[in-house]
Amino acid sequence: MANQKTILIVDDSATVRQMLTLTLTGGGFNVVAAENGAEGLAAAKKQKADLVISDVNMPVMTGLQMIAEIRKLPSYAKTPIFVLTTESGARVAEGKAVGASAWIVKPFKPESLLAGVKRATG
Repeated sequence: MANQKTILIVDDSATVRQMLTLTLTGGGFNVVAAENGAEGLAAAKKQKADLVISDVNMPVMTGLQMIAEIRKLPSYAKTPIFVLTTESGARVAEGKAVGASAWIVKPFKPESLLAGVKRATG
């Protein structure tokens, strides 16, 4: 499908990456996965994603550091970025400060995630 949207998922948990991939590909999306923020940033530079979903706490580069770097890329100025986390409160403010568009709390409901991604990618 030429109009298939690409979602970049970044999470250090193989289980979470697998669940996200199954949910998103099942919803008709193309998925690019990375294990940490540094890999995610490299993937974002290599192939433009229509939406990014990232964990916060990861080795090498955190999700918030990666989001701040991705937001510096002109092609990602308006790209929706969802933060996937078990945390709330202060971390939400930090996420918004670096450019996150939305917050998804783990464990996520696949149908809610898919609805949010579809809304965000229009």
